[in-house]
Amino acid sequence: MAVIIDGKALAKKIRENLKKECEELKQKGIIPKLAVIMVGDNPASKVYVKNKSKACEEIGINYEEYLLEENTTQEQLIDLIQNLNKDKTVNGILLQSPIPDHLNINQAIKAITYSKDVDGFTPSSIGKLMIGEDTFISCTPYGVIKMFEEYNIDLTGKNVVILGRSNIVGKPLLQCCLNKNATVTVCHSKTKDLIEYTKRADILIAAIGKSKFVKKEMLKDGVVVIDVGINRGEDGKLTGDVDFDEVEKIASYITPVPGGVGPMTIAMLMNNVIKATNIQYSNTKLF
Repeated sequence: MAVIIDGKALAKKIRENLKKECEELKQKGIIPKLAVIMVGDNPASKVYVKNKSKACEEIGINYEEYLLEENTTQEQLIDLIQNLNKDKTVNGILLQSPIPDHLNINQAIKAITYSKDVDGFTPSSIGKLMIGEDTFISCTPYGVIKMFEEYNIDLTGKNVVILGRSNIVGKPLLQCCLNKNATVTVCHSKTKDLIEYTKRADILIAAIGKSKFVKKEMLKDGVVVIDVGINRGEDGKLTGDVDFDEVEKIASYITPVPGGVGPMTIAMLMNNVIKATNIQYSNTKLF
């Protein structure tokens, strides 16, 4: 049976350390602040935003929410971002996705100044990650890497297979794993003979948004399985992209859903807010 990677416990440990860092900043008169922008009335987004607000409160980060109407124009959104860029009391800016279809999310993300890019989505952050420089790393990939470190899972020379090529998870994870000296394969909806790749994986990371897609017969014994998927079934229960009950029997390590990658994503967002605050108040000048 696999070792269960406890993302909830690790996230708690990280938040406790960040709380101490936040206290130290406050003793210097520095109060970290996160600004979150939400456009429209997406119920799932409301839940995510509420969780971020609670995490900020726990750590001691000031939190400000900007709720924009569904019919907000691109110009209005960019104007808000640029005003937050100029606001020296704001250390991190997060644009909650999804946003309405008439808005260009890539253009909006590009408008966020690099030093406040706590989501790690701007071209500057992605570019620095590609060349191995210190930067803001997307929160979910960053959380996955922290899990590997906590459980002493060495990626050097390992075959890592990532299912999914999103800009938020799959692509940054590819580079994070490469930076840890892994040999990385990214599979997606157009990949032929998928099982040929998954069977060779020493480490499999699933991020495709299909409930219980990854089955035991797709994997080899002893594989490390990281399940990034969060899917809600008809019964209202959360499931991952991996058939946990079956795969747990053959894996060496596995993350549960819930309680695995999810809590780590928010913990690493909080980490990025503290990092951004330190950058802005230090002599380090990044762009």
